[in-house]
Amino acid sequence: MTTLLYQTDSYLQAFSARVVEALADRPAVILDQTAFYPGGGGQPNDTGMLTWEGKSARVSGFKREDGKLLHLLEPGSPLPDAGAEVRGQLDWARRYQIMRTHTAMHILCGVVFRDYGAQVTGGNMDPLLGRMDFEFETMQQELVAEIEAAINNEVLAARPLSVQILPREEAFQIPDLIRTKINLLPEGIRELRVVEIEGLDLQADGGTHVRNTSEVGRLKVTDYKSKGKINKRIYLQLEEEA
Repeated sequence: MTTLLYQTDSYLQAFSARVVEALADRPAVILDQTAFYPGGGGQPNDTGMLTWEGKSARVSGFKREDGKLLHLLEPGSPLPDAGAEVRGQLDWARRYQIMRTHTAMHILCGVVFRDYGAQVTGGNMDPLLGRMDFEFETMQQELVAEIEAAINNEVLAARPLSVQILPREEAFQIPDLIRTKINLLPEGIRELRVVEIEGLDLQADGGTHVRNTSEVGRLKVTDYKSKGKINKRIYLQLEEEA
């Protein structure tokens, strides 16, 4: 199993690791630990570089296969040998934008659940852009303006974020831990990573976040659409700088 360093330190920009296995046909490597986020839960995967012994290869994607996490390298890249020590370097500017965006989505989720009791039915994000679907029967411009004002107030409130990894049984004692309409967590997962925005939001989540809502910066609702009878979509955009 690859130790996922980002789960406890999302600000880690570089790390050292050992190559457990090298797959020449992909090309890909399996590392004993990684700070790269492999993608999932609506958050895109990280990109970056691996370097070793004067050589380098770009990490362009990830694949889970037989319980292993494959770091996919660009075609034609050199490949380190199994047992080699490598250094990973994230494309940090992109990662940090995604962290800000992911926290913005949790702010939106927390505000909508707190103020309107609406559950999430879907979502996705890119650097500085996100969309989230909620179980609303109707949505009008006045409601969207209220939501935009409320989420920006939460940014200004400078609420700290914290992360805990809890046994499944303990985590599920937390009320409203799952904010999605359908619980997508597999039964086999024995530990849950819980992300809390102090005083606003607490939910199971595997992605990367900033330490404080003030890092998110001003949020703008750029559009909203009906995606079904009780499914409404809100589009968010973040400013380039917080």
